[in-house]
Amino acid sequence: MSPEHLSPLDLAFWRIESAAHPMHLGALAVLSADGPDAAARAAALLAERCAGLPGLRRRIHDVLLPVGAAAWSPDPDFDPARHVFLTDAAAAAARTGGGAAGTGAGAAGAGAVDPRAAAGPLMARPLDRTRPPWEAHVLAGPGPDSFAVLFKFHHALADGLGALALAAGLFDRQPPFAPGPAVRGHARPVPAPRGPGAALRRLPGVFASRVHDLGQALEIGAAVARAGLPLGVPDALVAAEPGPGAGAGSRSVAGLALDLDEVNLIRKAAGGTVNDVLIALVAGALRRWLAERGDPLPRGAGPRALIPVSRRRPGAAPGAGNRLSGYLLRLPLAEDDPLRRLYAVRAGMDRNKEAGPARGAGAVALLADHVHPLGHRLGGPLVAQAARLLYDILVTSVPLPGLTFTLGGSTVREVYPLAPLARGQSLAIAVSTYKGTVHYGLVADAAAVPDLAALAGALRAELDAFVREVS
Repeated sequence: MSPEHLSPLDLAFWRIESAAHPMHLGALAVLSADGPDAAARAAALLAERCAGLPGLRRRIHDVLLPVGAAAWSPDPDFDPARHVFLTDAAAAAARTGGGAAGTGAGAAGAGAVDPRAAAGPLMARPLDRTRPPWEAHVLAGPGPDSFAVLFKFHHALADGLGALALAAGLFDRQPPFAPGPAVRGHARPVPAPRGPGAALRRLPGVFASRVHDLGQALEIGAAVARAGLPLGVPDALVAAEPGPGAGAGSRSVAGLALDLDEVNLIRKAAGGTVNDVLIALVAGALRRWLAERGDPLPRGAGPRALIPVSRRRPGAAPGAGNRLSGYLLRLPLAEDDPLRRLYAVRAGMDRNKEAGPARGAGAVALLADHVHPLGHRLGGPLVAQAARLLYDILVTSVPLPGLTFTLGGSTVREVYPLAPLARGQSLAIAVSTYKGTVHYGLVADAAAVPDLAALAGALRAELDAFVREVS
C-alpha cells in the first residue's frame, strides 16, 4: 500500500516550524460543569474517543522518495495519555469542588481561574513531531460551574475547518458535521479568465498545465511585489527575532465575546458583510490600543492583514489537510472615523473578491504547489523568516456550525479560535461565531505584547463606539 504523502501546502506548514514558532492552531472551549468531577470525566471521554478516530492516530514521517517529502502513517504506539491531559488546576478544582488555582493557571478572581492564562504557555509549546500532531488539555474554568478544553492541531494536520471537524468527533454525537456559513459572507463568483492566460489554458495536456502553473506563480509574485514592503508597521506588531538555536518562545492568549446582534446592527446600517465589520473592528481596536500605549499611529495605507480564505466547495465535508488561499488587506489605522474605516475595509475586500482567491498577493499559499518537496525541506527556514515581508498580521475567521456542542453532557458555552504566530510578528487574531456570540481569540508574543488584555478591551470599546455611531 503506497503511503499518503502530505500535500505541498501541508508539507510547507510542517517544514517551516521551529521551536520558537510552532505551527499549530488551537481552540479554547469553555464548558458548563454539571458537577465537581466534570473536568476529569471530560478528560476520560476525550482519551476514550480519540482512540477511535483514525485521523487522530496518524503521525508524520519522512520518506525516501520523492526526496524531501513526508507521509502519514498510523502510530503503532498510539497512547491517548500522550495527547489528552488533565492539568493540575483542573484536577485541584475537581478535588475541592471548583475554582482552586493550580500550576500554569492565573487567577481570575476569588474562587475562579482564567483558562486563557494557562492557554498561553501551552500554545507556546511545540507539539511532539514524533507522534500524531495534536493535543487536548482540560483546564480549570473561570468559575466553579465550568471547565475548559484547549485543543491544539498542527497546521499540517488540518486547517481551521478540518481541525473543527476533528474536534467535533471528540464531542458528544451530533448530526453529520457541515460547516456553517462563513462569517466572511458570500464570496463573489470568480471571474472567468481573460487574456493570454485563458488562451494558454486551451493548450493540450501537461504543457498547458505547466504553462498555467508558471503563469499563476508569476502573477502571485507580481501581486506580492505590488503590495509593498512592511513600511510604517507599528512597532507593537513586530516581535524580536529569536537567536540561533532559540527554544520555545512565549505566548499570551486573550479572548473576547461580543454580541452578534450588535455586529449585525452595524452591518445593516453601514452595509458590507459581517466579516467586513469584524475586520473593521480589529482595525479600530488596533488604533485605540496604539493610542492608549502612547505609540504613534501609522500613516498611509496601514499594516497588511492576511485574511485566509477556504478553497473548499460550499457544503463539502472539511476533510483532512489544508485547502487555503488568502486575501491581503491594508488595515486603515490612519482613518479616525469608524464608518470610513469600515468603508475602506469593505472596498478592499470587494476588490479581493473580484480578483478571486487565486490571484492576489494573499494567495502566496498557492505557491507551495509549485515547489518540489526538497525545496520545502531546504527552504522552510527561509520561508519562515520571510513572513514579515509578506504580511504584518493574521486575521482569520473559522465558521462554526449552528449546533450546540456537548462533552459528556457538559455544554460548550464559548469557543475562542487561536491562530499560529508567524516569525517576526507579535499578534494573530482569529474569530468565530457560536450560538449568537462572536468570539475573538488573540494570540501574542508575550514579550512583545505584555498588554494583550488591553487590546481585548479596545475591541469591546470599539464595538460600543460603533454601535453608538449607527444607532
